[in-house]
Amino acid sequence: MSETAHEGATPAEADIGLIKRLIPHRYPFLLVDRVRDIVPATSATGIKNVSVNEPYFEGHFPAEPVMPGVLIVEALAQTSAVLVGLTLDLADKGPLVYFMNIDNCKFRRKVGPGDVVELHVTVLRGRGKVWKFRGEARVGDELAAEAEFAAMISTGAQPG
Repeated sequence: MSETAHEGATPAEADIGLIKRLIPHRYPFLLVDRVRDIVPATSATGIKNVSVNEPYFEGHFPAEPVMPGVLIVEALAQTSAVLVGLTLDLADKGPLVYFMNIDNCKFRRKVGPGDVVELHVTVLRGRGKVWKFRGEARVGDELAAEAEFAAMISTGAQPG
């Protein structure tokens, strides 16, 4: 289910088309392929299928390609932005989400080509324009990265 089953309902899953309606990121900086298990104002799980064709692998340890940790955190943030966008009904309204801080960030496992990263995000606080999240990136049963982060939602029109 990528769109709503009935008018006005929040979807339980967002495909790439809906993701692109909710956040402004585009290739090569769109780092989430799908978002599932969406519980508005509570939690969601993003999916990132890591391919050897990712542009950062050319320069980030080409002999042993590793997804940069900051991009894993960005993928967590993009998953959170999709969750907030659906919670606040912001599809096609040009919302922007800006990092405010990142706390307790730890990297536990390398992520590389062929990995499927599950990006679990939980809302710690969500009111108005400022939201705080806890995120975990997992590959199978292994924790790859974790962080708490806050973001500000801007619903003003995007330039261009």
